[in-house]
Amino acid sequence: MALFEEAVCFAAKAHEGQRRKGSDLPYLVHPLEVAAICATLTTDPEVLAAAVLHDVVEDAGVAPEELRAKFGERVAALVGAETEDKQANLPPAETWRRRKEMSLAALSRAKDPGVAILWLGDKLSNLRSIRRLARTRGRALWSIFHQKDPAQHAWYYRSVAALLSGLKDTAAWQEMNKIITELFPEGN
Repeated sequence: MALFEEAVCFAAKAHEGQRRKGSDLPYLVHPLEVAAICATLTTDPEVLAAAVLHDVVEDAGVAPEELRAKFGERVAALVGAETEDKQANLPPAETWRRRKEMSLAALSRAKDPGVAILWLGDKLSNLRSIRRLARTRGRALWSIFHQKDPAQHAWYYRSVAALLSGLKDTAAWQEMNKIITELFPEGN
């Protein structure tokens, strides 16, 4: 697990000072939760390292080349499969749907089974966070996101669940699906 420990230290430094959206929790809590979820699905050290590193390029400004040099080609590729092109030259609210469609298309083309595991870990962690916020903020929670329409989030998470249906027999996928149903009842 030396690779994982090194990844945790790297992620802690990369996310230093960041907070989880809508919370005072240190951002590192999220990638650690993602790694914990992934660990229920695999013991593959590269997938677990990628889980804890999955947001360092997208949200902490780490260059993909640095990740590749430090953690190897597969870890960098797994992180890349979870990294969204933020299209920084455009307002995030305007590009949200297009970015999600591009990410879903990339997920649908992924060949490495570790990609699906990583996506499941990340999206389940995100959904747990959204559910916690919904319990304290109600529908006002959507104001903290670039995409304020919960119907768009419903579309996205249902699409993710469909693409990850190969993992539907796992407790993680079943929990994700249950939270999607709770947060986004049909017709809403």
